[in-house]
Amino acid sequence: MECWMLSSQRYRVLSLSPFTLLSCLCFSGLARQMTLLIAFCDYLGNCIKDVISAPRPSCPPVRRITATKDEEDNAMEYGLPSSHTLNTVCLSGYLLHYVSSSVGYENVSIQYYGFALACLLVALVAFGRIYLGMHSVVDIVGGLAIGVLILGLWLTVNEQIDDFITSKQNVSSFWTALSFLLLFAYPTPEHPTPSYEYHTAFNGVTLGIVTGVQQTYSQFHHEAVPRVFSPELPLAAYTGRVMVGIPTILLVKFCSKSLAKWILPTVSSALGIPIRSSTYIPKLKLDNVHANGKKTDESKYSVGYLQRLCEFLCQDSFDIDTGIRFFQYAGLAWSVVDLVPSIFSYINL
Repeated sequence: MECWMLSSQRYRVLSLSPFTLLSCLCFSGLARQMTLLIAFCDYLGNCIKDVISAPRPSCPPVRRITATKDEEDNAMEYGLPSSHTLNTVCLSGYLLHYVSSSVGYENVSIQYYGFALACLLVALVAFGRIYLGMHSVVDIVGGLAIGVLILGLWLTVNEQIDDFITSKQNVSSFWTALSFLLLFAYPTPEHPTPSYEYHTAFNGVTLGIVTGVQQTYSQFHHEAVPRVFSPELPLAAYTGRVMVGIPTILLVKFCSKSLAKWILPTVSSALGIPIRSSTYIPKLKLDNVHANGKKTDESKYSVGYLQRLCEFLCQDSFDIDTGIRFFQYAGLAWSVVDLVPSIFSYINL
């Protein structure tokens, strides 16, 4: 049962997205693309979930297994499509594409066994979600179909996106504007769910990665970076990178959160902007009716972004948790692709 319960750890996956870049520093393009892909999948998958607002299987008669707080929060999301199935299809499919293109498509055996392994992984995750009572077969099929479509789209545009991030101008300003637009352009579900929180965190991770890579691509993220187990990066040096990098990332995550909790309320107070907090700042907590400005009863009937913008600007107070969460994960991701490699370079790791 423990194997299936691993599939519900959304925040574990979220935290591992930057760590994937650290572990795959020698394959920077792959790690960068997979992190951007999972952020893209998370946004589209959760948008579809909250637009359709199809509930998870009824409990009872279905027995839902939620052993941790993360799983209980995850169960508050809607069911269609299955995000875990969607993400697994996209990530395993892209990894298979990367390996096949690296070794050559003429190697049929690697493609065959890789495809079989990817299908097995998707099947296990799908079975685990049904076993946990989180999804119905319809949710799984929906996640599978949407995942295949997203994977096909990503394989079509991923090289252009990567080229834009690594070699074009005004990337950071463009992606910052895009990130704030995506924070606003998110559908309001019929009932409150944690999907927007997940999207905010992934959005911050994406911004941190893009800005960091764009600024340091020629130093740390080009295709000629040392490969693990190569003479330039032996196992001992790689182990040293992990021992130094992970504590540094966790320290930056803590500092980013603390700075955001101090700076954002201070700036809001100086500008006369009323704010509230449901998680990070206890003294700003309000009752559950007003805890989230994106999920009020009135806003769920909005149909146009102009109307939603008017409602957003006319709120009695603004949710400071969104900004804190966004900057926390943006700082964490930036440290992975900029600060930590700089430290490696300085100490000759």
